Amino acid sequence: MAGTPIPGLRADQLHVFVDGLVLPVSVGILPHEHLAPQPVRFDIDLVVAVTPPLTSENIADTVSYADVVAEVKAICAAGHIALLETLAERVAEAVLADRRVEWVRVGVAKPQIIAEAAGVGIAIARSRADRKLG
Repeated sequence: MAGTPIPGLRADQLHVFVDGLVLPVSVGILPHEHLAPQPVRFDIDLVVAVTPPLTSENIADTVSYADVVAEVKAICAAGHIALLETLAERVAEAVLADRRVEWVRVGVAKPQIIAEAAGVGIAIARSRADRKLG
C-alpha cells in the first residue's frame, strides 16, 4: 500500500508516494471495457535519491508527486490499454525516467469489476537496476 514506510531507507533516500489516485481509464479486454473509461485506482511508491539532509525547501531537489500524477494522467489519456499489467509497466517506466528514482512500486486496481470486492488489480515493483538489465 502506498504510504506504508519502506524498510531499509538510507539517509540519502526519500519515500515519495501517491495513494489512492483514481482516474478514468480506457482499460480492459472485455468488449464493454472498450466503450467507456472506467475508474482505476493507482497507488505508487517511489524511492528517490536525495542529498541529505534535505533542507533546501527547493522542489528541484526531490521528485514532485504532482509530476508523477501528471505522468500517470498522460499515460491514461493516450488511448486504450488492454491489460492492467501494461498500464502499470508504463507508469513504472515513466517514473523511472527520472534518474533520481531508484525504485518504484505501482499498484493498479479496478474498483468496480467485482461487486463483492473493493477492487481487483495488480502490483509491480521495478528498480533502476531492472531497467539496465532489459
